[in-house]
Amino acid sequence: MPTTVPSSRIRQLFGTDGIRGTANVHPITPELMLRLGAAVGHHLCEAGGDRRAHPSAVVGKDTRISGGMLESAFAAGLASAGVDVALAGVIPTPAVAFLTRKLKANLGAVISASHNPYPDNGIKFFGPDGYKLDDEEELELESRVLEVRAAASAAPVTRGQVGRLATLQDAPEPYLEFALHTLTHGRTGDPGAPLGGVKIAIDNANGAAVRVCPEIFQRLGAECVLIHSEPNGININEDCGCTHPDAIRAAVRESGAHLGIAFDGDADRVLVCDENGEILDGDEIMAIAATTMIREGSLVENTLVTTVMSNCGLDDLLRSRGGKVVRARVGDRYVIEQMRAGGFNFGGEQSGHFIFHDLNTTGDGIISALQVLRIMVESGEPLGALKQVLTKYPQAQRNLAIKAKPPLEELTEAAALISETEQNLGDAGRVLLRYSGTEPVIRLLVEGKDAAYIQGRADEIAGAISSAIGA
Repeated sequence: MPTTVPSSRIRQLFGTDGIRGTANVHPITPELMLRLGAAVGHHLCEAGGDRRAHPSAVVGKDTRISGGMLESAFAAGLASAGVDVALAGVIPTPAVAFLTRKLKANLGAVISASHNPYPDNGIKFFGPDGYKLDDEEELELESRVLEVRAAASAAPVTRGQVGRLATLQDAPEPYLEFALHTLTHGRTGDPGAPLGGVKIAIDNANGAAVRVCPEIFQRLGAECVLIHSEPNGININEDCGCTHPDAIRAAVRESGAHLGIAFDGDADRVLVCDENGEILDGDEIMAIAATTMIREGSLVENTLVTTVMSNCGLDDLLRSRGGKVVRARVGDRYVIEQMRAGGFNFGGEQSGHFIFHDLNTTGDGIISALQVLRIMVESGEPLGALKQVLTKYPQAQRNLAIKAKPPLEELTEAAALISETEQNLGDAGRVLLRYSGTEPVIRLLVEGKDAAYIQGRADEIAGAISSAIGA
């Protein structure tokens, strides 16, 4: 399955998941957030032609120490443009998407840097339908901010036109109730305690999941073993959560839990490990869910949507069950775009973003974990057995720190090695190379049936890249 090296598109503010960087360093400064809030606010007020009076926005954040500073500046910018702002406080990203829809707000915003360490922060947006903004909308906002034209076409907002800021009381509760009922989606009867007798180890990454996750699983009857659930502003993602799997692996083995669940800082991603403490990657979770949905008749057109990073073993598996895999660019927003375009209802990423589109409009770690638990409980099989459904091609992945992001075609030595490798792999493998949209990193993936060959080739390609642009 030969794959061409994708070209990069460099934007000045927005990456693949909003704007992100070191807090209090451009662009993640209060000054920029104030300008961004005003730009977004005027954009909302001008939507549809005539100026709209008092559109509304829901703003949430994760547990980083810089969250309050950036939230205040962004919310002030919104209000200065005439937007009414509901402050949801610390809350998972998917809960903001849900609340934006439920409250019929015109915008949802989350102050978070997801899985990044605490010195970083960022912001990402949802439209009134609960979906992330598309590229064109982000570029329009970026243009407004960089050209300092947030209020270019609008008279100053004064008197009663100024927006109001209010704390959204009990913000997590509507999302919590929604999450509880996803276990009975499309089913009848009293949910009772569907997870009674299940012991779960949960790593909340000292992040936004802390405010809702334990309550959800406990209300469903599960016995919960909690780790990294005491955020202090600087310990979010610190040696914990889905990017540090050793912590949840150890918790499962020490507690004898039936499975382990680890979130990232804003709980839109999840990592799962089985009863033996062995990690399941996103491809294995998608394989379990997709084949179950095919058997239940609930997977639209028997189609799974994933990214170019996912293992080709998924294609073989879905084909064997009468289904197919559709691939999108890396980033859960692009998976969702592909799902919406084709009318599909399940997709995700190898990295742990999963979209159960019948339930929510964005990657949702908590809802995804609940669906995995539903499948496990209803099948009566442990995850260690369920994951055997997928036979993966060997993969070699390298994440390399870099000092610059030139066009990929300018990495001539690496490009030549990639071309040679693709020719050798033929239809039984591929090579992918792409820049991270959120970090100064380039990501390399080599996949094929010969593990020794792909590891060796990955090392050679990585060496050529590091020589050219390594940090």
